[in-house]
Amino acid sequence: MDPVINKPASRRPLYWRWILIALGILLLVFLSVVIVTAVSGYRQINSLKTKNPTETAMMRFRQKQAARKDGNSLRLSNWSPLSSISPLLIQAVLIAEDDKFFQHDGFDWEGIKVALEKDLERKRFSAGGSTITQQLVKNLYLSPSKNPLRKLREAVLAAQIERMCSKKRILELYLNVIEWGPGLYGIASASRHYFSKPPGALQAGEAIRLASVLPNPLRYSPVHDTNRRMRRQRLRLAESLFKRGLVDETAYQQLTAEFSGSTKEQP
Repeated sequence: MDPVINKPASRRPLYWRWILIALGILLLVFLSVVIVTAVSGYRQINSLKTKNPTETAMMRFRQKQAARKDGNSLRLSNWSPLSSISPLLIQAVLIAEDDKFFQHDGFDWEGIKVALEKDLERKRFSAGGSTITQQLVKNLYLSPSKNPLRKLREAVLAAQIERMCSKKRILELYLNVIEWGPGLYGIASASRHYFSKPPGALQAGEAIRLASVLPNPLRYSPVHDTNRRMRRQRLRLAESLFKRGLVDETAYQQLTAEFSGSTKEQP
């Protein structure tokens, strides 16, 4: 008979231990970021129910970026209640930036999926997919960085603000704090700067022009930029407003003529 060979008990490979340790550390970091962000964000977001912010993280970032030396901080001014803003501007912004705003819980999961697929293709965090709620959080509290931890903080704060503030309040905050051009924060400043009128007096063409630059207000201008991308976007917004009964056929034809070739097209 062959002697019985006592085999040593199988031991889990050492690398599995390191993988488990790494996963444990990642989980700890994840939970820490969630808890710290939620606790610190609660008081800030709670105040938004009744108080309008006077500055944002984006404003501080731009100020630092420009290396301002006059010692004066940028401040939000001329706050516009939602009821005093042109419905055409509101609808144009919703169509352009977050058409499902009143249906979702702060996250457009289909949009996120598409953005992630693009990021994987490009091997970097670059695609959009952010809702108005997420954009508001980013402008109010976070840096423009797109690293995973910053995105996690954004998600936590977006979920909080959706629970604590009404949709109308979120939309009002968004329109009053986002960047509309170099040094222009809030729809009141943008409306007066570009069209010399208050937000409530904006007409369809002006509303479309303003909404169309929001993806990159430092690159595009509501009044000067005439490249193909802006033309397509403005025509699409005009068509959407018409189909939803927000402008009549005569106004739609005028908008189509305005945006389809009144000036020489740039690439």
